Amino acid sequence: MGMGMGYGGWGLAGWVMGLAWLVVVAGLVVLVVWVIQTMTHRPSAAAPADAQATLALRLARGEITVEEYDALRSRLRS
Repeated sequence: MGMGMGYGGWGLAGWVMGLAWLVVVAGLVVLVVWVIQTMTHRPSAAAPADAQATLALRLARGEITVEEYDALRSRLRS
């Protein structure tokens, strides 16, 4: 047996290199997951920014009547 070649040939250096590669691979996996989540998680373009816009959208969709719209809009303004 040659010098420094115990424990499978690499000794402590082999363990350190293996651990370093494990950290690199785990980091790449985390990066890929983060990029995929960032690209697929987009807010809906139809989502209004405030309550009055939501109210107007509901009126336009026919979900509420003009009377309900006027009453709710006056409540929002007060």
